[in-house]
Amino acid sequence: MMIFYKNNIDFITEHAIDPDKRRYAIVAEGPRHYIDIDKYGKYPYESLPHKWNDAIAKFGEDSLIAHGIVPWHVQTMLGRLTKSFKEKNFSSILKNSAELGHYISDAHVPLHASSSHNGQNSDQKGIHGFWESRVPELLADKNFDFFIGKAEYIKDPGKFIWDRVLESGLAADSVLQFEKELSLKFPGDKKYAFEKRNNDVIKQYSSAYTIAYNKMLNGMIERRMRQSVFAVASFWYTAWVNAGQPDLSTLSRQSFSESDLKEFEELNDQWQSGKIRGREHE
Repeated sequence: MMIFYKNNIDFITEHAIDPDKRRYAIVAEGPRHYIDIDKYGKYPYESLPHKWNDAIAKFGEDSLIAHGIVPWHVQTMLGRLTKSFKEKNFSSILKNSAELGHYISDAHVPLHASSSHNGQNSDQKGIHGFWESRVPELLADKNFDFFIGKAEYIKDPGKFIWDRVLESGLAADSVLQFEKELSLKFPGDKKYAFEKRNNDVIKQYSSAYTIAYNKMLNGMIERRMRQSVFAVASFWYTAWVNAGQPDLSTLSRQSFSESDLKEFEELNDQWQSGKIRGREHE
C-alpha cells in the first residue's frame, strides 16, 4: 500500500477537506460529520442502538439524521473504499480514502459528539475552532508526536468507530468545562490576540491562553489526533485486506480523468461561492 499512498500524498492532503466543501453543495452532507449523542441520554447512551436498522426502527431515520450519523457513515465509506480496492479503481480509491479519513477524524473530535458543538449552549461560541484548529496549528508541529506504529486490521469496524464516538461524547463536557474555568481565571486582556494570517489581521485566542488550555486538557487533543491517525490508517488497511489485498503498484502513478477534474472544479466553485447548507458547526 505504501507505494500507492506515498505517491499520492499530495492529493490525499488536499482533498481530505472535500466533505467540508460538499456541505456548501448539499444539505445531506452535514449530518455525516457529527452525532449529537447527548440527545440520547447519558454516557454510555445505551438507548441508542449501534446498528443502523435497529436505530431506525427505534427512532426513525429523520430523527437520526437530525442528530447526525457519523458512526454509521464511516462504515458506509469503508464499504465504498473496499469496493474501490476490489475494482482497482485509481480515482475511486483516492477519493474514498481521503473522505473516509475526514469522517473518521471528525468522529474523534469531542464537540462533533455534542449538541453544544460550538459552545452555543454555554456562551462559549468559537470553542469548536479553538479545540480543533487553533491548538493544533500552534502546538502540533513542535509538540505533538504522530508516530503511532503500524496500522492494524479491524475485525469489527462498527464497534471500533462506536468506541471512538463514545469516547468523544464522554470528553465533550471536559472540553467545555475546562475552557469555562480557564476563561474565568485568565486575565481578560490576555485571552485574545491580533495576529496576521493570509495578509489579514484577525482576532483569535492568544498563544498564552491556547497553551494554558492545552495544559488543562492534559494532552487530550494530541491523544485524539494520534488515535485518529491510527484509525484512518487501520481503516484503509482493513478495506484493502477485505478487498483481497490487490496489487496497487500498477496504479500508483495513474492520473485522474477529465470528468474527475471537472468534479473537483465544480466542488471548489460551490465551496467558494456558496453558503453552508444545513447546520454550521463553528
